[in-house]
Amino acid sequence: MQETYHELKVTPSAHQELFLDFLQTLFEDSIEIGENSLVLRSSEPLDDIAWGAEQFAAALSDRLEDVIEVDTELSEKRNEDWIARYRESIKPVEIGEFYLHPSWESPVQGKRNITIDPALAFGSGHHETTAGCLEAIGRRVKRGTTLLDVGCGSGVLGIAASMLGARVDACDTDPLAVENAIKNFELNGCRVENIWEGSIAGTKKSYDIVVANIVADILRMIAEDLKARTKEGGILILSGILDNKESSIEEAFSDMELLETIAKNEWRTKIYKKNKEKNGG
Repeated sequence: MQETYHELKVTPSAHQELFLDFLQTLFEDSIEIGENSLVLRSSEPLDDIAWGAEQFAAALSDRLEDVIEVDTELSEKRNEDWIARYRESIKPVEIGEFYLHPSWESPVQGKRNITIDPALAFGSGHHETTAGCLEAIGRRVKRGTTLLDVGCGSGVLGIAASMLGARVDACDTDPLAVENAIKNFELNGCRVENIWEGSIAGTKKSYDIVVANIVADILRMIAEDLKARTKEGGILILSGILDNKESSIEEAFSDMELLETIAKNEWRTKIYKKNKEKNGG
């Protein structure tokens, strides 16, 4: 074992999930997801990846017409069992009737236990957006409900819905997320009916519930697709919305009935209903 290893801490001012997706295209090993930062560790120097994160921030700022800053902190540390230390720092999360825990923690009786390893993909339940969606799913999903998870990440939302008796389809533009979601469905003894690499445009079906935990700007871009895939009388759950983007989402989805807003710190999860009379049909 080498005496030292290299560590890169990437702290974006916004859109942590987009930075995670980008870094996963450059870095093959697991990425630790902190509250505000992403941490990479390797026996090799990580300077090129730090530079890439900075270039990505600049490109993202241009694309979103917003200033996205990123702090990259490189360090060399003495080798120790940091994987064990990381595992000790990750605690299970209880959200309603769901108990989300990493594979090295034991399940809890009387709860719907979901096994998710946080380092593998975004969406472990520790983030406010995932927690907001899980709350909404716990209250809205019934046995036989059809549900589409757009931008499924780790698959945790679809797994939760499946445990409640839903028939779940899912998609993600990241092939690694799709692969990981399939493994997590199997790990939890749940079934995903259809899952594909790509966007919501990959299906023409309509669903009782559509859930999209992405980012506000992309939610606005695919707003019409999200509405079209939601059945008349169906529910649309949107998350990944920062409070300063909330009004823009309300404008983009003003032709739907807003049933509820779940606020967790600066993040918002919004639950809409597609009413026939409000959608011209």
